[in-house]
Amino acid sequence: MRTVIVGAGLVGLTTAASLALLGHDVIVLEHASEVRAAGAGIGLWENALREFDHIGVGDVVRGLGEKIDTWFFDPAGRPIRSARYQDADHRFLLVPRPALNTLLADTVGRDRIRLGTHVTGFTEHDTHVAVRLANGEELRADLLIGADGVYSGVRASLLPGSEAVEHGGHYAWRALVPSGGERPEGTVLTIGAARTRGGYAPVAEGRTMWMINQFDAGELVGSKRDRALLRARHLAEGGWHDDLLAMIARTPEDAILENRIMLVPELPTWTGARVALVGDAAHGLSPHIAAGGTLGIEDAGVLRTELAAAPDTATALARYERSRRARFDEVREHSTAVELADGAAEFAERYAAFSHWMLTTAPAT
Repeated sequence: MRTVIVGAGLVGLTTAASLALLGHDVIVLEHASEVRAAGAGIGLWENALREFDHIGVGDVVRGLGEKIDTWFFDPAGRPIRSARYQDADHRFLLVPRPALNTLLADTVGRDRIRLGTHVTGFTEHDTHVAVRLANGEELRADLLIGADGVYSGVRASLLPGSEAVEHGGHYAWRALVPSGGERPEGTVLTIGAARTRGGYAPVAEGRTMWMINQFDAGELVGSKRDRALLRARHLAEGGWHDDLLAMIARTPEDAILENRIMLVPELPTWTGARVALVGDAAHGLSPHIAAGGTLGIEDAGVLRTELAAAPDTATALARYERSRRARFDEVREHSTAVELADGAAEFAERYAAFSHWMLTTAPAT
């Protein structure tokens, strides 16, 4: 089966590597001129790592990152964790995105990745799907997968009018910096005033990622560093997080990522007879639950399982969509509950409930 995947990010490359194991003739189309990762670090739960085990890179991925044992804090630095849940419900692996994408690109094979290639649309036929490129070329495939993120062009062609929408004044700031004199175990997440949350954590030896997000952020003034520092002060009382403030202050302006958070609206469908959306292209969520990568990797595993088992492509895609949409109905409920948590204790309780649910209900692939 010839499969075209649009998007050489985390989910697109994982999907390519996974389907190649089924014998698919895979080609990945990437608009950018290089394989690169948007972001500093990404948290991966055990259910994501199992899919990496399946494609043969699980141990390497574990070696790239740092194991995080999550604690939450109030603005005075008091540690909080829900007593109702086990330690395993608070653990994940934090991995630097650039290194992970490089590994996955090498796993897929650079000869299967076409860079600087822009997809303008597609047409489904009874026997194939025709994928149109900006240079006038048309690729014939048995299956087209849109893994091209919240601004997905594949989604726009499949479902006109499905553009991503703003998440109510929600912004995020983050950077990957050399480690300094901060707490080596990190602070993971502090729940502060004015709907602000943030902290820092080790990503790999000698490197630390800091992150700040705020809902209803209001007017943005000053430089990116100024804007991040302003929000970080909502997390700091009585000296708590002076190290975070110092870390942000010394981060070069061009190293700071600032993102207005965009969401993909609930879609009437994720698939056609020969087209499927995966990852953020299908269900882009707010990063405040830090699970988008793991859930997108789950998509890859479920899609592979259904394509291997179903009698035809259309049936496999319908089964994939039915399974994943049902899971995301519950993900959205948890996401809203975590977003609206009042204070650090309630946040810790609701986040642990989400993490426990995600781990214990993960699909077997």
